[in-house]
Amino acid sequence: MNVADLSGLALDYWVARSLHDFVREIHFTDSGRVVSIRGNDRGRPWDGRFTPSTSWEAAAVVLERAQRLEVRERTREGAAHCVAEFEGGRGTVSAHGESLRNALLRAFVISRFGDTVNDVLRQPQALFGMRATPIGEQASPLGIENELPKPDGEIGDIKSTPR
Repeated sequence: MNVADLSGLALDYWVARSLHDFVREIHFTDSGRVVSIRGNDRGRPWDGRFTPSTSWEAAAVVLERAQRLEVRERTREGAAHCVAEFEGGRGTVSAHGESLRNALLRAFVISRFGDTVNDVLRQPQALFGMRATPIGEQASPLGIENELPKPDGEIGDIKSTPR
């Protein structure tokens, strides 16, 4: 999908993926409609909702990484064209958005991944650099068998033979 078309949940997700120096895990809350992250940004822990497309508080982590930021045009409706350069990015990039915030966020994603990205991976995941790995349920350790429940036994009863 084109980064220029990202908005809402998809934009929040790809911004979180672009913050691989900060975000360790990505989850989804509110029946999968909101991105939630775990991470530590320059000494500040973050564990919860991450909605930079609707919140300047969350978008500030992107703004702090801007080394150069220029707004080229802005209309009465709020549409903006942003030219920016970010720490660790691919140089100078530009993006349009319905608002300055969305233009900034799209520019940030472009600086990390280019003009196109994959679909949103809608499951919990851990970030390892630019790569996301799904977090699944842990399998039981090898060599340990799960015991079946014994309804007639008591807690702590080892079922030794009577003496």
